[in-house]
Amino acid sequence: MRMRPAFADFDMVYVSTLAGYEHMVAGAPLYLVADSSRFDPRPLAPTFLKAFRIFLKHRPSVVVTTGSAPALPFMMLGRLFGCRTLWVDSIANSERLSGSGRIARKLATKVISQWPDVAQSEGVECWGRVI
Repeated sequence: MRMRPAFADFDMVYVSTLAGYEHMVAGAPLYLVADSSRFDPRPLAPTFLKAFRIFLKHRPSVVVTTGSAPALPFMMLGRLFGCRTLWVDSIANSERLSGSGRIARKLATKVISQWPDVAQSEGVECWGRVI
């Protein structure tokens, strides 16, 4: 939500693993997907199917995520649908790209880190912190 002002002039669709954010997205569509991780990747298959339906309905031209495993299907579909994609790696990973970020580096148009040292050592850019 901290990046939202940068996209004020665009039609937005939001996806979250947490319910209750409808009031924060000002009438924009909000979809919920199950959380997943390398410790529990099973939800990724249903997330991929839901992401596919979202892509068919909204036809995005850009996909931006602040990076987590549930966002990987969106990066993959973004590439398949010809979207420009931006992965902003989690601020929680202050020493190296997250596992999902390392996968996203192969899928996304651009991967950035919120940590300058990580960006330099991983060969990605740092545009500053979201938080």
